[in-house]
Amino acid sequence: MVTTATLPATSVIAGSSAPRSSSQPVPQSSPVSRARLRSIDALRGLVMLLMLLDHLRETWFLHVPMPDPIDARVALPTLYLARLAASLCAPVFIVLTGVSAFLFSTRHTLAQTRVFLVKRGLVLMALEVFYLSELYWGIASPTLWLQVIWCIGVCMIVLAAVIALPRRVLLAAGLVIVGGHNLLDAVHLRSGDALFVPWALLHQRDVIALPFGLVAKTSYPVLAWIGVILLGWGIGPWFLTQMPSRVRVRRLVASGCAMLAAFVLLRLANGYGDAPWFVVPGSAMRTAMSFFALTKYPPSLLFLLLTLGCGTLLLAAFERLDGRLTAALAIFGGAPMFFYLFHLTVLRLLYHSAFAFLGATHGTTFGVDDYRWVLAWYALLIVPLYLPTAWFARLKARRRDIAWLKYL
Repeated sequence: MVTTATLPATSVIAGSSAPRSSSQPVPQSSPVSRARLRSIDALRGLVMLLMLLDHLRETWFLHVPMPDPIDARVALPTLYLARLAASLCAPVFIVLTGVSAFLFSTRHTLAQTRVFLVKRGLVLMALEVFYLSELYWGIASPTLWLQVIWCIGVCMIVLAAVIALPRRVLLAAGLVIVGGHNLLDAVHLRSGDALFVPWALLHQRDVIALPFGLVAKTSYPVLAWIGVILLGWGIGPWFLTQMPSRVRVRRLVASGCAMLAAFVLLRLANGYGDAPWFVVPGSAMRTAMSFFALTKYPPSLLFLLLTLGCGTLLLAAFERLDGRLTAALAIFGGAPMFFYLFHLTVLRLLYHSAFAFLGATHGTTFGVDDYRWVLAWYALLIVPLYLPTAWFARLKARRRDIAWLKYL
């Protein structure tokens, strides 16, 4: 399950590489800055649509006995490809959250930037615990699912705590975390150990016992993702208006190609950055599936190299190919939190309506037997979800006087 948290659209402006003091004037955004924001929003919009397909799988096809949809030995190839494409979502949204935070800081003071990041982070964490867990798993469920929205909220609060440090220091820290966190994989703590709870939140996907019989599942340990948001902050100056487009595109293409080259070399070496890939006898296709089957929880170095490399190249492409498609995708990316909450609510309502009218079809759950039905629902839902999202994006842009809108 993946999503994003964007900062206000007016954050993409010309500015310095550090938060402004309260005495500095706030410049107005230029046409160039608005076009640049559209390329960022278009990339967000693309991965939102990929996320929709993945969540439709979770709604109509979760009954299929497949613990891991990217297990090269048993996964349906169509399902595997959809899941692989959806892997772009969390890395892209979190790195762009770091970029947006930097751009926001160029027209706000350090204190204002910190306050916004902390408030937005707390709102996201509360939404995960008090709405999304209940939406998907039921009010009576004793489990709190600390998933991607929770993770983004934590990352924003951590970023707020460190943004006074030099940008190069934060960029270096992001590289060290992303590149080195797999060295910690061998550290495994058990419930009752002194540091079990913080370690489960940081790097070990596990279950934390809470009072009153509740438990929390750390589906998205946050350490590697903190590295990703720091990388986004570190490359923030690339998106300032005074940066020539050709220079920015060249840097994005070079960075994307470098990450993909590093992915191929490390994956071929098969020694660090993820579980080894393997040869499936008699099946070149499943051998290739093994090569690209990567760990997301927590995200491995190889997972991040592949997804961030692809995302960076897509961002360069959207800036060069600005047109109707980019504009349409930017609508989804312009109101990401609204789309996330809205589409999950719609999917839950659809599921419970189908269950009420048709009953359980697979044990105690409702589901479809053919993945093509998932694809059909995907095609049918894009326009109905687009229209209210476009309405909300226009409302958000028009009513800047309504403070709470910027948190969606």
